[in-house]
Amino acid sequence: MIKIEEKSLSFDSAVVHAGFKKKDQFGSHVAPIYQTSTFVFEDVDEGAKAFAGEGSVHIYSRLGNPTVEQLEHAICELETFGMPDANEFEGVVFGSGMGAISTSLISFGGQGHIIAQDALYGCTSQFLFEQAPAMGITTSFIDMCDLFMLEMELKKNPTTKLVYLESIANPTMSVCDIEAISELAHEHGALVMVDNTFATPYHFQPLVLGADIIAHSTTKYLGGHGMVIGGALVLKKELSETAHLHTFRKNLGGVAGPMDAWLLIQGIKTLSIRMEKHAENGMKVARYLESHPKVKQVWYPGLESHPQHHLAESIMRNGYGGVITFDLSGGFEAGKKLMNGVKLCTLAVSLGNVDTLIQHPASMTHSVMDPELRLKSGITDGLVRLAVGIEDAQDIIADLEQALQF
Repeated sequence: MIKIEEKSLSFDSAVVHAGFKKKDQFGSHVAPIYQTSTFVFEDVDEGAKAFAGEGSVHIYSRLGNPTVEQLEHAICELETFGMPDANEFEGVVFGSGMGAISTSLISFGGQGHIIAQDALYGCTSQFLFEQAPAMGITTSFIDMCDLFMLEMELKKNPTTKLVYLESIANPTMSVCDIEAISELAHEHGALVMVDNTFATPYHFQPLVLGADIIAHSTTKYLGGHGMVIGGALVLKKELSETAHLHTFRKNLGGVAGPMDAWLLIQGIKTLSIRMEKHAENGMKVARYLESHPKVKQVWYPGLESHPQHHLAESIMRNGYGGVITFDLSGGFEAGKKLMNGVKLCTLAVSLGNVDTLIQHPASMTHSVMDPELRLKSGITDGLVRLAVGIEDAQDIIADLEQALQF
């Protein structure tokens, strides 16, 4: 982290300079892309030292790449911003968000039990349901906001290695007490992993409240422009070494490429200014939807009607992000008409882009999720997820208004 007269920069400035390293040999202002698969050794002795893990010589881009490492430093600096022990943490980036999540679940949950939030990103849920059991990993899914239920589940499963949740759940928008969850999990010898994709470190830093591992789909807000797929983890170096995380990434092959890493570095530089606008627009659009006669219910942490609004208010800063979910009175057919009727909003999965995206979780992102669990966790057939962009809020509202005229 850059310091000026021994004073740390603000978060907004840190975002612009995150991952900063000394200029390269040619004085490039923007970090160069090391678009190479392999690296050349001066001699056999240098190669031998590199393979022995001595020194900082690069070997092969699946093992490490200067551009990728800059991205790792940048994400780690933001998730640990202001923490006194920040230098004990590291970032580890992957070719996708699911690459980061599945690799960490294998690394930290192997031959043990995982307690997971019932409402999760669809592919995370599918992995835990369908692939993890073959790897000796069992999973129970609970309402993570119910601390009594979590405590009972921890007592019921003494082999629990990991408690897994999202800082803002996808797509139900629930916000759980991560500090209390971390205390309970640690009392029972389990780690806590939080997917912080929706909130980003701009709004929330779960590590400050006791979480052990942070995951990101960097495809979303960190990238910000819908041009790149990526994932990341932030955790203590010691924990990473104990779980052999880098070895798992190396052998599973989920590393990020240098071009993707470079694009993500550029995206991160505008994170603060984008998130400020996403959050501002999110609140305006959420209030509009809540007042609309055809909308049955709206879930957005910034609304007083949100079940965990007061908790979100106490732990989040600078707003509540740009994702809103809502249920239309007409169910699936009403949702279909809305999505087919929008003109400014784009019918597409994903989120975190500068433009507004709208989608139907039950038939799209969460269609791979176990149907019974999907309904139990509140993902109804008529639920709509709106990822509010940075357009003028009144233009977004006007588009929704005309599309709701059915």
